[in-house]
Amino acid sequence: MGYRDFVLKGDIAYSIAKDALCTSENSFLVCSDGKSAGVFSQVPAQYRQLPLIDYTGKLIIPGLIDLHLHAPQFSFRALGMDLELLDWLKVRAFPEEAKYQDTAYALRAYTALVEDLKKGPNTRCCIFATVHVPATLLLMDLLEASGLVSLVGKVNMDRNSPDGLRETDAAASIGATREWLDRYAEKKDKKNTNCGPILTPRFIPSCTDDLMRGLSKLQKQYRLPLQSHLSENQREIAWVRELCPESSCYGDAYTRFDLFGAEVPTIMAHCVWTEGEEMELLRRRGVYVAHCPQSNSNLASGMAPIRRYLDAGIAVGLGSDIAGGAHTSIFRTMTEAIQISKLRRFTGACDETPLTMEEVFYLGTLGGGSFFGQVGSFAAGYEFDALVMDDTSFAPPFALTLGDRLERAMYLSDDRHIIAKYVRGGVIQ
Repeated sequence: MGYRDFVLKGDIAYSIAKDALCTSENSFLVCSDGKSAGVFSQVPAQYRQLPLIDYTGKLIIPGLIDLHLHAPQFSFRALGMDLELLDWLKVRAFPEEAKYQDTAYALRAYTALVEDLKKGPNTRCCIFATVHVPATLLLMDLLEASGLVSLVGKVNMDRNSPDGLRETDAAASIGATREWLDRYAEKKDKKNTNCGPILTPRFIPSCTDDLMRGLSKLQKQYRLPLQSHLSENQREIAWVRELCPESSCYGDAYTRFDLFGAEVPTIMAHCVWTEGEEMELLRRRGVYVAHCPQSNSNLASGMAPIRRYLDAGIAVGLGSDIAGGAHTSIFRTMTEAIQISKLRRFTGACDETPLTMEEVFYLGTLGGGSFFGQVGSFAAGYEFDALVMDDTSFAPPFALTLGDRLERAMYLSDDRHIIAKYVRGGVIQ
């Protein structure tokens, strides 16, 4: 038994399927060597010598998973929300990201982001940095020290990008990416148990064919996962058709370089307008969709068909998409996912059944967590990521089920209601 061996007592809720919760009031959650040993009505004999932390009456749930956020955009969240995607990139995102050439600026901005993430409900994140190697490594060091688990990508972009942010050519972009990976590997022997690399071509319009071919070779050499964007905006999709006339769809433009699922664990953010062949590619190749409802609304991209993806067996998680989305909390993303699914149904766009509370909680925990492995549940063997929440401040004068309390927490809680946070059994302070 080690320092990550203990028992929590409280009111416990977690997903066991995409539409089902397991709820256990006044029960015991055992952490053994940083992993869940399960939830019990009484502490099993073999764990009775472990320290017991009593959170009676408090809500205990798995930590939340953010599959898509842009770290350099945290500094300007909630600005430019009257713009559409491509205009917003030019006016807001690209000028801000160019500033990360200055590591002193990056340190101030990234420190603010990491402190925010530590206080909030998210325990794991997939993150876009910028094209800058020193600033990306700095971000990874801050995240490593935070105790949160993350995958961070140095961004690749060698075309259709502004001066000061566009990499010279494919060779320069690949060279910088290799430098980043090698410098990360040098540090890995000393620490780096929480933060790892993920390949990050920004999106097809910003990456030449030569760059994508180079990234494919790097992926095979380093055996890395990959994150990018797909079918977010109709102007963007039309642009991809012009740039890649030989591709049958946007997803096929990635597939041609073997960078779309199958042997490459892949997250594609948004997928607002995915259908037909592209949807089948997502399913067949096991690509994860990072659903970002707040960003899709703010940047006028549209309403993603998440019900169709779930019914088709496509892997789906949630993303804050800072700063297209203005809030890092995946609780906020859960509630917006429900709202958007209702709009799809009741504005006449389709006859899809709106998402339920149980489904969006699954997407923000076990659904997205599966990209990291056995994450997002309290079933035995899962990594011990947990939130302890005090929901008494918004308790009504009548009895609630544990599921009702979870739903209210999704809509009403903020950082003040989080009284303890654990990642892999370690306390986040």
